[in-house]
Amino acid sequence: MRHWRVLMIMCAAQFIMVLDTTVMNVSVSAVVEDLDTSISMVQLAITLYTLVMGSFMLLGGKLGDIFGRRKIFGIGLITYGLGSLITALSPNVGWLLFGWSGIEGIGAVLVMPAIISLTASNYTGRDRATAYGALGGIAAAGAAAGPLIGGFVTEEWTWRVVFASETLVCVVIVMFMKTIADTEKPIKSKIDLVGVTLSSLGFGLIVLAALKSAEWGLIQPTGALTINGREITPFGLSVVPFMVAAGGFLLRGFFGWERRLIARDGSPLVHPDLLHKLQLRNGLAMLTAQQMVIGGVFFIIPIYLQYVLLKNAFETGVKLAPMSVAMLVAAFSGPKLAVKFSPRKIVSVGLVLVILGSLVLVTTIDPELNDLLFAIGMAIFGAGFGLVASQLGNVIMSSVGDKARGEAGGLQGTAQNIGSSLGVALIGAIMISSLSSGFNSAAQADQSLSAQSQAAVAKASAGGIDIVTKDQLNQAAADSGLPKSDTDKLIAYYEDAQIQAIKESILLAALLAAIGLIIAQRLPKIPGVELGAPEESDAPLSAST
Repeated sequence: MRHWRVLMIMCAAQFIMVLDTTVMNVSVSAVVEDLDTSISMVQLAITLYTLVMGSFMLLGGKLGDIFGRRKIFGIGLITYGLGSLITALSPNVGWLLFGWSGIEGIGAVLVMPAIISLTASNYTGRDRATAYGALGGIAAAGAAAGPLIGGFVTEEWTWRVVFASETLVCVVIVMFMKTIADTEKPIKSKIDLVGVTLSSLGFGLIVLAALKSAEWGLIQPTGALTINGREITPFGLSVVPFMVAAGGFLLRGFFGWERRLIARDGSPLVHPDLLHKLQLRNGLAMLTAQQMVIGGVFFIIPIYLQYVLLKNAFETGVKLAPMSVAMLVAAFSGPKLAVKFSPRKIVSVGLVLVILGSLVLVTTIDPELNDLLFAIGMAIFGAGFGLVASQLGNVIMSSVGDKARGEAGGLQGTAQNIGSSLGVALIGAIMISSLSSGFNSAAQADQSLSAQSQAAVAKASAGGIDIVTKDQLNQAAADSGLPKSDTDKLIAYYEDAQIQAIKESILLAALLAAIGLIIAQRLPKIPGVELGAPEESDAPLSAST
């Protein structure tokens, strides 16, 4: 039992790391009402939370190498607990952004790479594979339990109780930290501030572009970034592709800077040569694609349940339960399957199930829910995602030696959170864009509507229409002084556009899973608990490696 006590601590930390986003998603309508905000602002909070983690995860891994992974693990838990407490007490969305997206995100930056590295330090061989499988399963359990826990607590008390409880869990974990062995001695090194700046700005520009693409337009401008009253539309185009290009340029500059730093015997944030390892690179690409899918779907489905079907938070959690249970079972089955089947085969089967589940879900998105078919679609999707999640941690971490595991853990956390941030931003933006264009097109095509109503819809659609309930839309129409004869038609057009937008968003998730299926063909094709783990000498310690 003592041998697995460390794993229990790691799993507890992993659980609360994953729990947060699922709780926020399932409680979205309660958060919107409680803080008097909008879905767009909650989407921003979710996106920034994962963006902060993704942008600074490499720094978190490096800090663990410099100051000791167990020490940074403890500091991260204290920071995370403080952020959870601020979130629980948030009086408005600004404090939510500060406490959850900011402070909690920074805490997670310190904790998540340490979980991966400390697990590798405390276990070897088959035990290590089992430990990574368990962490993958716990991650799935957090995603599975989040909707039910968040839904129940939100309806019985308030969503704030969940975050307050996380503070208590962090304190308990810190009390038992001495059980953890940190076999790697801290290294003397300086923090690569230039690398941190370049990488965080690069990722930030790309994610922000995806987030604002619905408002500003993907290529042709439908709105514009405005600075000092001046609209920014380079060459008459949307600023979005230019932001993506600038982000890519900064990331390329980041890797160039890291190589120059190594050449001068400096201490880089990450050794670029790590990405020359095919198994690591493909594992990271697969993880990014996986997180884009699950991040987007976890954001879209609760919106459908709460704003179209008018389910409360707990009812939403119950509807998500088939996915949660299937995900959990599949994730814990993954390590056993890995003994007989290769990661390539397991991940490929999982992605096929994700695609199939997504297509089944699309057929159920209607004003009246087909409960049985929806549950089947959710279960298929969850089983597929659980299989994928069970494999990638071991694929990534087994591609490097012990000395490079801190950096590999940082890269894994970066891929995981940037993928999730991009998924919420991109799929959410597609939903808003589709809703706006569909609603506006239907209104402009109906010549029986008054010019006042058509103009009001066109103006609202230009900036991206938010998701609201039928009652909220009715109230908004009344407040705008629109003719009563137009209101019923506008509501019908909005509801049709809303359904279509949600369907298109889920189809985009299926497309991303199909792209992931192509990437999966480059994963290891040999079954086994240790997927060709390299020797210590493989760890990149200089520019020549």
